[in-house]
Amino acid sequence: MKNRLITGIAIAALFFIVSCKESTTFTISGKLENPGALKKIYLLAADSTQVNVVDSTTLGANNEFQFKHATPYANLYKLRIAGNVYDVVAQNGDAITFKTDLADVNHSYEVNGSETSEKIKEFNKISNIYGDRSTKLSDEYTAKAAALGKESDSLLKVYIPMFQKNMNDYSAEVLKFVDQNKKSLAGFYAATSLDQYKYEQQLVAYADDIKDDFKDNPAVQTFLRQMAAIKPISVGHKAPEFTINSIDGKPVKLSDYKGKYVMLDFWASWCAPCRQENPNVVKQYAMYKDKGFNILGVSLDTEKKDWQQAVNADRLTWTHVSDLQRFEGPTERLYHIEAIPSNFIIDPQGVIVAKNVTGADLEDFLKKTFK
Repeated sequence: MKNRLITGIAIAALFFIVSCKESTTFTISGKLENPGALKKIYLLAADSTQVNVVDSTTLGANNEFQFKHATPYANLYKLRIAGNVYDVVAQNGDAITFKTDLADVNHSYEVNGSETSEKIKEFNKISNIYGDRSTKLSDEYTAKAAALGKESDSLLKVYIPMFQKNMNDYSAEVLKFVDQNKKSLAGFYAATSLDQYKYEQQLVAYADDIKDDFKDNPAVQTFLRQMAAIKPISVGHKAPEFTINSIDGKPVKLSDYKGKYVMLDFWASWCAPCRQENPNVVKQYAMYKDKGFNILGVSLDTEKKDWQQAVNADRLTWTHVSDLQRFEGPTERLYHIEAIPSNFIIDPQGVIVAKNVTGADLEDFLKKTFK
């Protein structure tokens, strides 16, 4: 009886040692159909800024391969196989199986042993659906423009709203996916595919939801720091006060607009998208200035003459100010301006009620605000 007990303890101890050893690495065991002349398969790891090859292996007997790798935290990895890339999320202790047919033009694959990898696969399916729609629209536009022998404004008026609708539909699906997968890294990687400027409010809220999760993942922690930095200037927060000189050298304060609606419009003479948006801003200002809509133009120019010429050429009749320091001016740094055009609409109580609304979105916002 005593010997059996000792043997049982020894077996349990051995199992414990093996389990501990396995928990220091993860494995990906794969099988390929129709590999052709393929020999090499690569494992890539994503960090917060780039994707690097961390391992490679040769396709073995029965068209099978295996990676055994250690990771300091659950992370996004990619299998690069014959020019195709497949996403998996792995952490130490995972035993992931992978299977695909290289003759499949849709590049579908099976993955098991990692719930997060299966979720990533769901997200990629969403991404591929809307990516294919975007490609189809692009091909249609290109073919029609080629038939005309030139770029066509009338065609653009048809296709740009279609592209925008497709992107909006995609983003709506991503937001739904993120909401359903907040406690999964798949939700995080899906969230980072969104336009940060357009969906800043949702991303700030998402960051609050996951602030206590994924503490060892550098990409997540970088995202949380970014969201924490812009939270004070996100929708629903009080716009920070500043003083800046106008184009004629007089100091202008944000508090000068207390009790009024004002849009801070960050732009520059050298910014082509800003200049393209200016006619729309002029149109909206003309429609709503008598109803209480104000604009304070903040230029990122460094030369006053260029700034003044653009103001005159684009017929921008509201107040204009500048630090004349591009993105390094104190006002730009206060509002975390990293790209232009960028804008903030502030209500009479000094609260930011909208950000980065342009084109039809700006028109819709003003229409609802000034019924």
